[in-house]
Amino acid sequence: MDWTSLFQTILPYLPAKYAGDLVSILTFLIAASALAIRFWKPPAAGSKLALLYKVVSSLAQSRGWNTNAYQPDAKALMIPAEASRTIEAAKLGLDPASTHPKTGAPPKPTA
Repeated sequence: MDWTSLFQTILPYLPAKYAGDLVSILTFLIAASALAIRFWKPPAAGSKLALLYKVVSSLAQSRGWNTNAYQPDAKALMIPAEASRTIEAAKLGLDPASTHPKTGAPPKPTA
């Protein structure tokens, strides 16, 4: 069960005043999280704030195409948009498949 169907199931049982307050609070939390993620530089992978960053980014619904390119546990290969990642990775001696920012791990050297 996803959260929207759960929310639609619970909402009719709440008094109108509380339902409106709940919707307002949830909307505020999501908007505040999205704003925080917009300006918050991702912490290092081993940082104490990495878990908090992941919680805030998931509350901001920052996933899929909306995910930040830089995550606490990932590192991207910074190249111009018109350049080929495969060619640039080969110049640096990196595996091209591991240089995408959303692989979830730092780039690996070629074997």
